[in-house]
Amino acid sequence: MDHEDRIALFIDYENLALGARDSLGVNFDLKPISDALAERGRVVVRRAYADWSYFDEDRRMLTRSHVELIEMPQRMGASRKNAADIKMAVDAIELAFVRDYISTFVVCTGDSDFTPLVHKLRELNKRVIGFGVRDSTSAMLPPACDEFLFYDNLEGVEPMPVEAPNRGRNSKRGRSLAPKSAASTQGRTPKSAPAAEPESEPRDLTTETEVTEPEAPKVDVAVFVVQTVSGLQQSTGGAVTASVLKRTLLRKDPTFSESDHGFRAFGDLLEHLSNRGVIELATGPAKGDPEILLPEAGGDSDAFALLGDVVAELGDTGMSGLKNRLQRRQPGFSEKKLGYGSFLQFCKAAQEQGRVDVQWSETDDEYRLTPL
Repeated sequence: MDHEDRIALFIDYENLALGARDSLGVNFDLKPISDALAERGRVVVRRAYADWSYFDEDRRMLTRSHVELIEMPQRMGASRKNAADIKMAVDAIELAFVRDYISTFVVCTGDSDFTPLVHKLRELNKRVIGFGVRDSTSAMLPPACDEFLFYDNLEGVEPMPVEAPNRGRNSKRGRSLAPKSAASTQGRTPKSAPAAEPESEPRDLTTETEVTEPEAPKVDVAVFVVQTVSGLQQSTGGAVTASVLKRTLLRKDPTFSESDHGFRAFGDLLEHLSNRGVIELATGPAKGDPEILLPEAGGDSDAFALLGDVVAELGDTGMSGLKNRLQRRQPGFSEKKLGYGSFLQFCKAAQEQGRVDVQWSETDDEYRLTPL
């Protein structure tokens, strides 16, 4: 236990709860975050900050997870900034000084106002992990953290299917939950959202300028790994091991995760790249930590086949209930384990691989799949 990371968990609850509701169409659940942290160390502090009169039904779920609920009552009426932000920041800094055995701070929010807190914690030699809903996370926050995980991608989170392209907000099956507070739109620029009722508006945040920035293009994972290994070889002059490479990839992109590329473990990703001839693996200084080499000359799958077989049997099927059919055929199937944020993303990836055809049906008001 002495070698385990001690983790302090701080939750900006309004940001996560409203982000999950408005962006994913689901109620926030702490278990996916708890499971992810269990793989990283021992959580010794759990605190959530909110005006709990707005989230009365959520208290039981958090209490069962042994979370300390910090009550931040707000004055009704005029626009106001949620006092939970400053209280959470003050408590985190205080804990960093009085509990020196805590090595990792987890900040659950997508609000860029917490970026100075992240910088200060790292200044104090603390590792900082961030959690946020992708659509309501400011572009400024993830690069400031040592690691940032999107709630959308966690195992156990099942977003509602998104509406078809160009259907607008008023589609029958589309995500029709309009933002009820500015907290749910941080990290985005609202167009013409209707005015929220005072009692349902937990806080009034200013629109952030970075929301209009275009999303950075995704770099191919093979190129990302090769560039990083090459840079490490030049800068260190020594052996580049898998553990060193993973830490460096996270420093370059705190949101990096091998699961985003369809691999359960980093070693599986390295093995895949080795089989493709992108890198070479050699015995490293420790078992399970191989050395990474670059070859002199530079150089999915069962789940897609499963989907193709099921769709071929059905002939033509809607997406509703299709995932359950896959799980009956193969217990334990989950697109999240393959790195996809939603079942629709998985189906579209299968379409690119020539396994199925995915088209929106105006008649059925859902996506339909046909075999190829």
